[in-house]
Amino acid sequence: MKQLKKLVLTGAAGRLGSHLREPLSKMADTLVSSDLTDDIGKLYDGEKYVKADLSKLDEIVPLLEGADMVVHFGAIGDEAPFDDILQANIIGAYTIWEAARQQGVKRVVYASSIHAVGMHSKTDFIGTDAPHRPDTFYGLAKCFAEDLASLYWDKHQLESVCMRILSCAQVTNARALGTWLSYGDLIQLVEKSITTPVTKFTVVYGVSNNDRAPVDNHLASYLGYRPKDNAEQFAEQILAEAPEADVNDLAQTCHGGPFASVIPGNSGLATMNIIDDTKKT
Repeated sequence: MKQLKKLVLTGAAGRLGSHLREPLSKMADTLVSSDLTDDIGKLYDGEKYVKADLSKLDEIVPLLEGADMVVHFGAIGDEAPFDDILQANIIGAYTIWEAARQQGVKRVVYASSIHAVGMHSKTDFIGTDAPHRPDTFYGLAKCFAEDLASLYWDKHQLESVCMRILSCAQVTNARALGTWLSYGDLIQLVEKSITTPVTKFTVVYGVSNNDRAPVDNHLASYLGYRPKDNAEQFAEQILAEAPEADVNDLAQTCHGGPFASVIPGNSGLATMNIIDDTKKT
């Protein structure tokens, strides 16, 4: 695939976005990184920063002008009160797809989440065709965005790859032995989502090559995504420190983990011991 002229990355100041900026800057003549912060720090070659509010269509339409594709990672990355999710994650998804349509963008590569199907049992080896079963307002917003992507493909031939990321963070608990997505595999997945010639509307799971991976990615194999990392290297230590299994705990029995057990509106990350390893430029 030839070099893109312009690529847009939303959520560029976030933890995952920070790891995508450098590799994405090499895939386009211009990478436009965007977020709500005033300053994103030192820029990579070919990168520029534009502050924009996802909830405001009149800020997103000019952001996407001339873009070939948009990698949409901008959102509240945790469960939150519904009104907050509504603005950043639901309206924010609408503005991206509608601005992409207006500007003739070819494809949206979207950070969806396992939480769109988080209430499925972990004993079910679910595929990318698993029906939506959101575990939170956050997961509900991911369902909305996936359905929005489907609509914009059917109506406007705007392609999408919706990456249902399981847990892209350092392995600190037993659930992550199956759900881990390494940063290297995240980068590969995003790159494959950009370079695959035709995707139409695609759903794929964002997960590494873990022995205990609880999902089936074969229906999206045409992306060419072949994860290389495996969380089994952490298993001995993690399992030695893990609490006793409890079959009555939704956090342990559902794909959504702690998000499956929280009261909607309350943080799902609060008990997950996520290590902030945001990449600094």
